[in-house]
Amino acid sequence: MAAPSVLIVDDDIELCDLLSKYLDREGFAIEAAHDGETGAARALASEWALVILDVMLPRLSGLEVLRRIRTASAVPVVMLTARGDEVDRVVGLELGADDYLPKPFSPRELVARMRAVLRRGPSAARAPGERARVVRVGDLVLDTGAHTVRRGGDEIRLTGAEYTLLEVLVRCAGGVVDRDTLSRAVLGRRAARFDRSLDVHASSLRRKLGPLPDGGERIKSVRGSGYFYVAPVETPESEP
Repeated sequence: MAAPSVLIVDDDIELCDLLSKYLDREGFAIEAAHDGETGAARALASEWALVILDVMLPRLSGLEVLRRIRTASAVPVVMLTARGDEVDRVVGLELGADDYLPKPFSPRELVARMRAVLRRGPSAARAPGERARVVRVGDLVLDTGAHTVRRGGDEIRLTGAEYTLLEVLVRCAGGVVDRDTLSRAVLGRRAARFDRSLDVHASSLRRKLGPLPDGGERIKSVRGSGYFYVAPVETPESEP
């Protein structure tokens, strides 16, 4: 099996060299770009298993690179942000980043985040020859093999994190799923007290899915507990 190809977009050449050596030992094939313009072009010119993208870049900011990537590709993206800069983290997640890691970080932590993101990909969802399973909740249809979502027949493009969050919620439609369970499924780690990643993914998911046919909210939060997907109301069939 070919090694997963990863593009690192960071202007810190020494860091890129260090990460390339470490990730190579972990079984990844690494390429690097050192400015935003080149990074955006490289990200869209080839097929990548994952992109590691720094926020602070010359020529084009990491957030603009992410915006360009998301216009044409659903490739998983892990953002690298300055420690304590919550604004960049939230904006990156809202633009479609799958996860973020504040600098400085340990390569081991980065690999853990990368593997968690890659486990959500379509290639990991189904064994060869296994038939895709379809989950229907009201006007929403999820193909869990292809990782596609349709609402009333229209396909909705989601990131890997958004799709995983939605699948967990619709499989438990009508019931609350606690934050720790969702965080482990979506982010690959326990819920942290001040980590807003899950909330940003939920907000983005609400926006993309829109309201229920009756105008109600699809995904609701339960303060201090978690989230739930509103189960459709079963109406009795009329008598003949």
